[in-house]
Amino acid sequence: MTAFLIKSTIALCVLLGVYYLLLEKEKFNQFNRFFLLGSLLISFVIPFVTIEIIGEVSSVATNSVAVPGKITAEIVEEKTPVYEIMGWLLYGIITAVLFFRFVKNLYKLIQKTNAVSVLKYQNVRLVLLKEQTLPYTFLNTIFVNEEDYQNKKIESELFTHELIHVNQKHSVDVLLIELIKTIFWFNPIFIFYKKAIQLNHEFLADSKVVKSHNNVSFYQHLLLSKANQSPIYYLASNLNYSITKKRLIMMTTTTSVSRGLFKKTLLLPLLTGLVYLLCAKTVAQELKAKATSGKETTKKASLFATYYDNTTFKIKDDKGTVVAEKKYKELTPAEKKVVPNVFEGSKFPPNNEELEEKLEKGGPESVEIDLYDSKNQKVKKEEGIVYKTSDLTENPVHPDGVVAFYKFVGQNYKMPTTPADVKLKGRVYVTFVVEKDGTLADFKLLRDVGYGSGEEAIRVLKLCPKWIPGKVNGEPVAVMYSLPITVQSAE
Repeated sequence: MTAFLIKSTIALCVLLGVYYLLLEKEKFNQFNRFFLLGSLLISFVIPFVTIEIIGEVSSVATNSVAVPGKITAEIVEEKTPVYEIMGWLLYGIITAVLFFRFVKNLYKLIQKTNAVSVLKYQNVRLVLLKEQTLPYTFLNTIFVNEEDYQNKKIESELFTHELIHVNQKHSVDVLLIELIKTIFWFNPIFIFYKKAIQLNHEFLADSKVVKSHNNVSFYQHLLLSKANQSPIYYLASNLNYSITKKRLIMMTTTTSVSRGLFKKTLLLPLLTGLVYLLCAKTVAQELKAKATSGKETTKKASLFATYYDNTTFKIKDDKGTVVAEKKYKELTPAEKKVVPNVFEGSKFPPNNEELEEKLEKGGPESVEIDLYDSKNQKVKKEEGIVYKTSDLTENPVHPDGVVAFYKFVGQNYKMPTTPADVKLKGRVYVTFVVEKDGTLADFKLLRDVGYGSGEEAIRVLKLCPKWIPGKVNGEPVAVMYSLPITVQSAE
């Protein structure tokens, strides 16, 4: 709920700001009407829209940590805090009072439309009131003073003005914004939206009057003469609503086609930026090709071990002297990285014939491993740069091995509390940096499955002991690492 309110309010403020800066002073009032109404709709929809932006992550962790679902049995149900209950109670009371006020005013207006003195006037209902009042409109009805109407004291410009409110159904806009204000009474932005919407209604009506009667000066003086009377109903469209300098100036304003087109065109990048800001979410890349690459790497390692089963690897030191002889399974990760590729120049995975031929032939009797050869050295980057695993000669590793690391995460991860009808299932992606001294830092959550699952993953990683850092040519460096955690509640 909080996220919805924050995103919605940001969208409302930005769009209203755009309206005030670019649109309000221009004479494309019909466009402005739908822009304001559309802004309300967009602001309520945006919080529910998520645009996933695929983010590349290091492929170090090719296996995910599966968190055992049985942990959910240890979760104690949390009780709703008293202050939260009181907050909802207060919200309910205030909303009920405002809704009652809304219904009461709506009922009064509807009752007035059922008055005895009702006439037909240009396909609308004209209600004649005994009370002294300026003309005002609600839905398909115009309310006027009976005596003024009988004595023809109501100028034709005023009737034209009110007819525009009826024909363009301005009352629907007012009812909509008032209903929204009743529900979201705690958000003052809707007060400004109502003012903008109603003022734009007056711009529309004034524009039609000026076009129909072609006497701007007379109409302006007519409005000013009526300006001292206060509106009676806030749900109605009142003749003398906001007779300000803005409204009088708008009657004589003209907007060129090119200027209007330019300002409307500006809205596209602004709206795109807003959607990107509020809806974009970076997620870990889970393309099929990427998902299978980890399996291919594992399969490759297994084939290498089979192919080089009878091969002796001669390890050289920095002087080029052979200092040790090892079998493939005895090689260090750094040494395995420089073992000649069995499938160099061929497609992996190979077909069955190629595979059988390679394995039957087997590897050479001996292979020399020279980590100090220039072709096996990596280029050292500037100080402070975070490396990718592809830039390393030795990958970072947990002191007890990657299996032990996965076990540590699985044992320490606590499934978050969820409602009884919610079952968590999915992957949490976290990236972090293994610093030169082996500490884990700079944790970033790329994706989670909600209910604090990502925050819990980061909490566990912060408990992890130091790693053996990644190295470039034997020198420790900071390395970016990623960890997918498979989360699934107990059935």
